[in-house]
Amino acid sequence: MSPPRAAIFGCAGVALAPGERAFFAGADPLGFILFQRNCVDPAQVRRLVAELRASVGRLDAPVLIDQEGGRVARLRPPHWRLYPSASRVAALGAEAPAAARVVARLIADDLCALGITVDCLPVLDLPVPGADSVIGDRAYGTDAATVALIGHAACEGLLAGGVLPVLKHIPGHGRGNVDSHLACPLVSTAIHELEITDFAPFRALNGMPWAMTAHIVYDAVDPAQPATLSAKVIAEAIRGEIGFDGVLVSDDLSMQALGGSLGERAARALEAGCDVVLHCNGRLDEMREVAAAAAPLGDIAVRRVADGEARRRWHNETIDRAALEARLAAWFGPMDDGPRR
Repeated sequence: MSPPRAAIFGCAGVALAPGERAFFAGADPLGFILFQRNCVDPAQVRRLVAELRASVGRLDAPVLIDQEGGRVARLRPPHWRLYPSASRVAALGAEAPAAARVVARLIADDLCALGITVDCLPVLDLPVPGADSVIGDRAYGTDAATVALIGHAACEGLLAGGVLPVLKHIPGHGRGNVDSHLACPLVSTAIHELEITDFAPFRALNGMPWAMTAHIVYDAVDPAQPATLSAKVIAEAIRGEIGFDGVLVSDDLSMQALGGSLGERAARALEAGCDVVLHCNGRLDEMREVAAAAAPLGDIAVRRVADGEARRRWHNETIDRAALEARLAAWFGPMDDGPRR
């Protein structure tokens, strides 16, 4: 049996259309990602997750989501709790790591109930003055050691609940001068400064199972290509200086930071050293182009995915959800009108 294709795809709506089901069956992507457009209520999301996995015939196919808290939350009230942003967590000071773990553990509880196994959290980027606001309050702060400490606690909370964290956006998006959804940011900071600032939280958490690339040009490493498409950045900065050896997934290929066709972007990202490429908008014509350019997972990528899945299955922590929600309320007050389970 050949490995799945090195791609993760979104879908258009709240249930699979026949064309999507047939495409996924033929393309056999590694996994899927959900967005707010895909999530109406818990029963519907569970059905969609089951449909997605059935389409590729793999019950362990990763299903991802961006559930950070704050403004980046695909699951929202009234069916799901709204969680505090990273900046609100960090504002607690000495209690921030404990709060980050509780938030992540509750998020993991929400996701596990839906069959979602991978969360694109934590954001380890370090915003600087003058940077674009796309990161902003999604960051735990501007000090590398603090961000690493709080980010590690968030990872622990997810892992304890059987959900794999995704470090983002490696090797660091905090200095981006434009939103990479719209254009390609350029960072001209010297390499020695990057190593002790932007790279440092990722280096501290380099044993985590997944990370997502930044669509950013780092002049000091590769002035020609953004990290996602740069063999030099991936080999020297991400795999080398940072020492990350988990699953490396590209940020969304449809973002405007990357040039060329979708097929060219997918091929270049995989050639540069990404293990998997990500395409999010659910447009079938674009997914076909990405699939045509994406080969099956290589042996090293297969091992990395398997290592993460094994780690996810180690969890055995049970929680008193009401007690954790009480701690959340003590720290942050009422957050929303979501359900209490």
